[in-house]
Amino acid sequence: MVAIDMEMSSTLQFFLTLCMAGACSLAFYFYYKAWIRPQAIRRRLRHQGVEGPPPSFPFGNSLEMKRLVAEAKGRRGRGGGETAEIKHDYTPLVFPYFEHWRKVYGPVFSYSMGNVVALHVSHPDVVKEISLCSSSDLGKATYLKKTHEPLFGQGILKSNGESWSRQRKIIAPEFFSDKVKGMVELMVDSATPLLRSWQERVDLAGGTAEINIDDDLRRYSADVISSTCFGSNYARGKEIFQKLRALQNAVATPNLFAEITGLRCIPTKRAREVQNLNREVNALILRAVKEEEEGGGGEPRRPTQRNLLQAILRSASESLDFSDRFVVDNCKNIYFAGHETTAVAASWCLMLLALHPEWQARARTEAVEVCGRGGRSLDANALQKMKILTMVIQETLRLYPPGAFVAREALRDVDLAGVRVPSGVNIYVPVSVLHHGAATWGPDPHRFDPGRFARGGSSSTPTSRRLPHTYLPFGAGPRTCLGQNFAMAELKVVLSLLLLQFAFDLSPAYCHSPCMRLIVEPEYGVKLLVKKAHVDSGTK
Repeated sequence: MVAIDMEMSSTLQFFLTLCMAGACSLAFYFYYKAWIRPQAIRRRLRHQGVEGPPPSFPFGNSLEMKRLVAEAKGRRGRGGGETAEIKHDYTPLVFPYFEHWRKVYGPVFSYSMGNVVALHVSHPDVVKEISLCSSSDLGKATYLKKTHEPLFGQGILKSNGESWSRQRKIIAPEFFSDKVKGMVELMVDSATPLLRSWQERVDLAGGTAEINIDDDLRRYSADVISSTCFGSNYARGKEIFQKLRALQNAVATPNLFAEITGLRCIPTKRAREVQNLNREVNALILRAVKEEEEGGGGEPRRPTQRNLLQAILRSASESLDFSDRFVVDNCKNIYFAGHETTAVAASWCLMLLALHPEWQARARTEAVEVCGRGGRSLDANALQKMKILTMVIQETLRLYPPGAFVAREALRDVDLAGVRVPSGVNIYVPVSVLHHGAATWGPDPHRFDPGRFARGGSSSTPTSRRLPHTYLPFGAGPRTCLGQNFAMAELKVVLSLLLLQFAFDLSPAYCHSPCMRLIVEPEYGVKLLVKKAHVDSGTK
């Protein structure tokens, strides 16, 4: 009996020792991932003169970032919408930690988000190197990959290497300029419900209606991306967009534990919400795919209409590498990139035109001259003639670029303008900082002035100081947004039609508060006073 007890005691002691060893190994692994390895990377950067704020274990600089954001919000408060208080340089409000650190450490510095070492780059020479890098040494940043996986999966926006290259070959041709020209008529058709709705609201309000334009523009953009790329309409895709918007809000806050450990298994309330939304969105997209394969869900389609979903399905069927996940992930990527960012850009554009009636009048006059009253002649050729409106959109994208950063990750050690960036470092180029640099844009870079683009688009030089890699509304290098031609066409269509029918003033209730929710958008929406536009009766 004593021998049995001793044997059981020995077994228990061995089991406890094994558990302790496992716990110690797990603790060391976590400590290595969260501190030792990042410290070694930071040390390599410091030896090259790249300094940064000192991190703390295990959060890096995340707590300081949150503190500085809270202080900035406290100073700002939620005041009224006086136009004199509107400042277009949103970096000090949305990213106050970058403003603070840049003053201390210069345009190139390192910081940490949990165990992820990041390199902040706003020096034009280094940005140029990133823009010109065509090798696979730089890929899409993987920080927040676990947090954002339900929204983007392994689609084109987040993939790297051969996977990204294969997806780009499939999707890019569907957004070439000749394809976009064929989509303009559908974009115009999608604007009809929006125009009718606003006209009814203006009439009911006695001539001037206060409208929060954000959701209406999202519905328009959702209908465009549905009809032109997926062969459906907003009514059919409404549930997908609503759930994607909810999913976007749910994943907007980083999950630091998931980013450090790679695990998303803790069943918090938010994690369950994300999981349920992701499951529902996937099921809805697969249902749309099934309807498409069976003939478009019973909806009439023009004989010449061939949509992006059909192209994805055709390519998926031709390759054993692609599966339902490939189709679902890329549909989610295109839904998000194709309607959310464009709708937000349109909101900022109308806000700026409401603030600057002289540019609003010039854009409206041009729309009447090019398209005729009511937009009867609005087609792809008309869009090319809209020089004033193009300048307005480009200046809006300069002041309020939807993507706050061009983000890359060093997949291997890479040299950028003399800085040897270690593998695993996430590189962030702050687009708003480049877009507001006085050295590039003149002594008043925060002022709305579409005349900066009078000589052309992003590749031209409207001023002698202008460098192509300092204007990045659609990203940089090989990863430049595939849908930029589509987005510009969509913006020109909806803005020209709205300007032809309505005039805009900023509502006294408007509160200017840009915020970061994956993209930079108006925190409280954009409220405008909308009334019927008066155009010169002598125009055609």
